[in-house]
Amino acid sequence: MPNLPATGLRALAFAIARAWGSAEEEAAIVADHLVAANLAGHDSHGVGMLPTYVRVFRQGCLVPNRELRTVADAGAVLVFDADRGVGQRMAKLAVAQGIERARALGAAVVALRDSCHIGRIGAYGEQAAAAGLVFLGFVNVADHDPVVAPFGAAEARLGTNPFCAALPAAAGEEPAVLLDMATSTIAFGKARVARNKGLPVPEGTLLDREGRPTTDPAPMVDRFEGALTAFGLHKGSGLAILCELLGAALTGGQTITDPMRHGIVNNMLAILIDPARFATGERGPAAVAAVADWIRAARPAPGFDRVRLPGEPERESRARRLAEGVPIDERSLEEILEAGVALGLDRVRLAATARGEG
Repeated sequence: MPNLPATGLRALAFAIARAWGSAEEEAAIVADHLVAANLAGHDSHGVGMLPTYVRVFRQGCLVPNRELRTVADAGAVLVFDADRGVGQRMAKLAVAQGIERARALGAAVVALRDSCHIGRIGAYGEQAAAAGLVFLGFVNVADHDPVVAPFGAAEARLGTNPFCAALPAAAGEEPAVLLDMATSTIAFGKARVARNKGLPVPEGTLLDREGRPTTDPAPMVDRFEGALTAFGLHKGSGLAILCELLGAALTGGQTITDPMRHGIVNNMLAILIDPARFATGERGPAAVAAVADWIRAARPAPGFDRVRLPGEPERESRARRLAEGVPIDERSLEEILEAGVALGLDRVRLAATARGEG
């Protein structure tokens, strides 16, 4: 499995986004977001998403260069509609407006409706934390077949419905804590990566079409047969349901029960909080740091070198992959190149671009 430079993958993603019609700014946002996901170790949300984006673009389910539309502005509550715009740009713009409002008022609630796939939710937690704000995000996944079985079910009824929470260390710095997770045991994209590598998924993560445990990801990835399991039994299932209700049903977004066009739609309810408004002075940041240090100081369990906080594995992966390159399996790379060819790009030039030679 080759390691490719992040700069080459960014140029590859940028070229494909431009080919589907995104303006330079939007294409740059997409490319930066996807490669950042790869660098963080979340290949499920990295450049391997490009073939899916090309497919939904050709179906009319991804619309380049949309303007974020304000549906309602009630001071601390903002509601936006993306009209199936490119999700990474739509979500970034929505969170940016939420940041401005939270700075002015102390807190803001942002609803983003009907966006094409917004990618790795942690990116928006990082965006808020860099501005010195706390971030909570509840996201649903709609407009395609359900892929996650609720606790006690033998078939899929939900999307992977991610949740994210981030606390800032200080404005302009990395988050002190960043929890970013699908409410399924593994993300759908991780099943796709396993299929492309010819590997099984971990036990307990997948059910077959009869509701029996399986480790073969191909039927799910290729035909949406079977279901991913929710993490943590009833606990993850409950959080997945809340993401569906808070992210979409409450905000007026598309839910998993609405008619499908077989794209990928995300709806998000984001809460942004200015921690300075709690009037804790130095107590707040110091307490966060003290709790973090207390947890890190725990004796590691067998098989672990140390105890990490949420977000630290991503930072370690970023440093390593920037130095060593991003691993990408041959099938995933081939699918990306084929997607570019479907948009009229030259395969040889795209491959050279990915290797950093373009």
